[in-house]
Amino acid sequence: MKAKLIKENFLEKFNLSEEVLINNEIEWNSLNDIYVDYNDYKDTYETQAEFIASTLRTHYKVHSVKTRIKDSGHLVEKIIRKTSDRKEKLGKDFQFSIHNYKEQINDLIGIRAIHIFKQDWESIHRFILNTWKVIEITANVREGDDTKRFEELDIEIQSRVSGYRSVHYLVEFFPTNQKVIAEIQVRTIFEEGYGEIDHQLRYTHTQIPEVLASNLLLFNRIAGSADEMASYINLLNKNWGEMEQKYEKIIASKDEEIEKLKSQIKD
Repeated sequence: MKAKLIKENFLEKFNLSEEVLINNEIEWNSLNDIYVDYNDYKDTYETQAEFIASTLRTHYKVHSVKTRIKDSGHLVEKIIRKTSDRKEKLGKDFQFSIHNYKEQINDLIGIRAIHIFKQDWESIHRFILNTWKVIEITANVREGDDTKRFEELDIEIQSRVSGYRSVHYLVEFFPTNQKVIAEIQVRTIFEEGYGEIDHQLRYTHTQIPEVLASNLLLFNRIAGSADEMASYINLLNKNWGEMEQKYEKIIASKDEEIEKLKSQIKD
């Protein structure tokens, strides 16, 4: 027999009241149907996530790739949380069901592509656009960040108070006759480090204590500065390499002239 959700345990775990179900006319049996259906698909999603990850790993600017399949319980919690929003957008009669949740919830498959230098992003961006059908792009930035390139590429910009930085892509593909939507997140190593720590703190606290929040913002500024410094070092290294090649050619040319002069003197 397939495992089902126990309402009382679920509501307690996710700190939800039954009122939210009543107010949004959500039927518990429908949530259970989605829970069971999604568990049947999880192995397939794992395979599809790994396929996307393997494709991203072929790009020379991608340092590493992580995959994540949404947890079944968190999926149901998100459906409850998103129902009121969907009703506003799609009409008061809207409800999530086993027939529509795969298209309505866009992060069932999550892929994270990590790169080293900030300037590597644009090359990865072009690769994603050329590889998949991209239906949405969002650049998450901190207020005060340079967003000029995102604006030039007509990418939606979302300013995050938390300082979270990452470019998110929703990609659509058909591994079978059923459409699949996956979320690809692209960020630097320093953005990844900050994002992981921020996530851990928000996951372990219903509300982050002020002393942690202030230090988290300080850490965010340090991570942003580290990104800028890494990019500057990369630029210096590139310029230095070009200068070395230039001087090596000059020296080789001079050596060639000296050998010619020696030959002429000898003759």
